[in-house]
Amino acid sequence: MKSIATEQARPGQILGRQILSGDGVLLAGQGEAITENLLQVLKRLKIENIVIADSERKKVLLVDDNMTNLTTGKDMLKDQYKVYPVPSAEIMFDLLGNIIPDLILLDIEMPVMNGYEAIKRLKSKPDWAEIPVIFLTSKTDEGSELEGLSLGAIDYVAKPFSAPLLLKRIENHLFSAMQKKQLKAFNTSLEEMVHQKTAEVFNLQNAVLGTVADLVEFRDDVTGGHITRTQKYLEILLDKLVEEKIYADEVSGWDMEHLLPSAQLHDVGKIGISDMILNKPGKLTPEEFKIMQGHVAIGVEAIKKIEQKTTEHAFLRHAGRIAGTHHEKWDGSGYPDGLSGENIPLEGRLMAIADVYDALISVRPYKRPFSADEARQIIEDGKGTHFDPVLVDVFSKVANKFAEVAKKEQGVQ
Repeated sequence: MKSIATEQARPGQILGRQILSGDGVLLAGQGEAITENLLQVLKRLKIENIVIADSERKKVLLVDDNMTNLTTGKDMLKDQYKVYPVPSAEIMFDLLGNIIPDLILLDIEMPVMNGYEAIKRLKSKPDWAEIPVIFLTSKTDEGSELEGLSLGAIDYVAKPFSAPLLLKRIENHLFSAMQKKQLKAFNTSLEEMVHQKTAEVFNLQNAVLGTVADLVEFRDDVTGGHITRTQKYLEILLDKLVEEKIYADEVSGWDMEHLLPSAQLHDVGKIGISDMILNKPGKLTPEEFKIMQGHVAIGVEAIKKIEQKTTEHAFLRHAGRIAGTHHEKWDGSGYPDGLSGENIPLEGRLMAIADVYDALISVRPYKRPFSADEARQIIEDGKGTHFDPVLVDVFSKVANKFAEVAKKEQGVQ
């Protein structure tokens, strides 16, 4: 099998991990490890002058319209770097489509496109913007140097250049570029670790919230699935608010990832209500209803205690507002504080619709389950009295989605 290579191959040369014999036959493929034993075998086969092409050597583009400068510069650098002599900026950009160098040595005074124009184009392209550029020029005035540096060059070397000086500057800048890449990689890795840890904490919070909500629901035999369904109803309402930019100033400041899980705690206070009242197989007396209303204060107090013992309060702030105000009514006739209108936090006004809708479509010892159409009508009839009129209009637009959740979760028609 003959070798087809984009760079000139000498007999016995190893290109990357391809080893060529004297007649160009490919002896070792791309995926084979090159070991000392293999090299010894090749020598016994009289394949001499084995050279390992250093694929790790840094690539340097030397861009200059003067052929003498290109030849001299390549001779200076070829022992340490893989040098690509380029006679113009236009050709450099053609080459950059296939090769991304580690550094560019760029002449300033060139015809058609000079170095200043070239670096502007380089820095405007994301794929090339981070390539270090050193200007090579016979200009020695301060203004020219300042212009070059202000355009993004990292250094400015005057011609004719000294080989030791040029090599040392390239070495220093490549080392600096390597450190910059390593720092960027470290920061990216650190950000990923932070995101991962944040996700772990978030998942832990959700797990705790879900467990607490399950405990509440486990005690309340008549409201099975209520917490899951109300969370889904709330999400439907929120999506529509965002879509139509309703209450946008307030909603835009919410973290939905915290808001939706926090809704699970809206009835957490029921954990402090007697089983005799919570699971009574009939309608509550006025006295019992008064005790039941106390679940709001119990829930708010429980959330406050959690808040006092933690440093992350975003999800708890939403949870407290929802638990404390989802039984308030637009006209002020609700409980526990008789708040009215927009004095009721928006989270509570939203949950009020989700909570009542689910209560309507659910079986209770004292009532039959209402159909989705009946529940919709009752919510719409409560516009401006029980519920925020703006939110009722939003509900009407997504009532079919509420009905889908109700049918899926409870078989409600």
